[in-house]
Amino acid sequence: MDALTTYRTIVQDVIRAYADCGRPVGDVEVEVVLDEVNDHYELTYSGWDGVYRIEGSVLHVDIRDDKVWIQHDGTEDGVAEELVRRGIPRERIVLAFKHPSARPHTGFAVA
Repeated sequence: MDALTTYRTIVQDVIRAYADCGRPVGDVEVEVVLDEVNDHYELTYSGWDGVYRIEGSVLHVDIRDDKVWIQHDGTEDGVAEELVRRGIPRERIVLAFKHPSARPHTGFAVA
């Protein structure tokens, strides 16, 4: 299996696992977006918790130029280390939610 296919499989498996971890409170829908055509993968919540609107991305990952770009990570422990444990090398993961000047200090790819 080539690297791109491996990265897609790992990212999708991780997003599905987070989606299955537990339901948010209230009348909130968990949405899993797996777009292999554009290599865009996302876990979002939308709905209502009483009078409060819940809507937004929990986890947003893209694959670009053979690298995994974590655009947003709203998970408790952080998804990057999970991706590494599952086989994606650190030098292929970009913490895109970090400012470019901070990325050299993260231990992951800068871009």
